[in-house]
Amino acid sequence: MNIIQLNKKVHHDYYILEKLEAGIILKGSEVKSIRKSKINLKGSFCKFFNNELFLFDCNISKYNHQNIFDNFSETRDRKLLINKNQIKKWQKELQLNQGYSIVPLKVYFNDKNKCKLEIALVKGKKEYDKRHVQKEKDIQKKLNKKDYN
Repeated sequence: MNIIQLNKKVHHDYYILEKLEAGIILKGSEVKSIRKSKINLKGSFCKFFNNELFLFDCNISKYNHQNIFDNFSETRDRKLLINKNQIKKWQKELQLNQGYSIVPLKVYFNDKNKCKLEIALVKGKKEYDKRHVQKEKDIQKKLNKKDYN
């Protein structure tokens, strides 16, 4: 597995409830741009339309040597390919629980050289939760430093 881009901010802002691997429908030179790590997942999210899942606000920069006819928006909406049962399950979770959302975690190429996106069902953290987690990490670092000294 060749990891191209990680969305590190997700672990700070959300509790991750469930993860899932999804395929992405890409056009033309987008795959070449992704191979050159010209993708940005910050601020991107997923939403359902007509029982299909789409990725929004994911920026894939244009490939330098692309064809003139491959003019498409860098932040266009991209359809995700996942199992129909999983779509129904996550749609139900989002309807029942307020504050849940779906965000991308990482983009990578699998063993068969297919571009995949790891998405997660998440619940937003409150500001005091973020401070509490940061405080615990700081305490853990101090304890680890004392062990080595």
